[in-house]
Amino acid sequence: MKKLLFTALALVSINTCILAKDELVKTNDPMAQAKADEQLKIQNKEIVKLVVEAASKKLPQKVDDYTKYVSIKSEGLNLISTFEINTTPKSDEKVIEEDKPRMEQFIKKGICQSSKRFLQSDIGITYIYLNASTKKELFRFSMTEKDCLKYRK
Repeated sequence: MKKLLFTALALVSINTCILAKDELVKTNDPMAQAKADEQLKIQNKEIVKLVVEAASKKLPQKVDDYTKYVSIKSEGLNLISTFEINTTPKSDEKVIEEDKPRMEQFIKKGICQSSKRFLQSDIGITYIYLNASTKKELFRFSMTEKDCLKYRK
């Protein structure tokens, strides 16, 4: 399972050095600030598009014996990665019941650590896990910078 997380997060973290919102100058002029914020949003949408474009070229990608990273897409300022899991012989219900709680903490913490620059730039990260045979959604983990506050200590 660790290999799954590190492979998935590696793709996202490779591109963190290009994000725009590090130490932005703030202004007291609300109109100028609104214009700057809008320009930043446009720039970050372009970055998200570029990340999706680059990452998609390497997919699908085997993560481990059970998991395949199959797609990445964007919705606004959100990167959405989809994985397929071979759940045999477990039922979907068993996988959700037994594996989701353990995976959720591990994955969310990993996203907060390795994707910090994306999250600070108001780019959300979502991981979706599907059953490889039925394509039924098993888990969905979405993170924003605010969601990561409990993982920073």
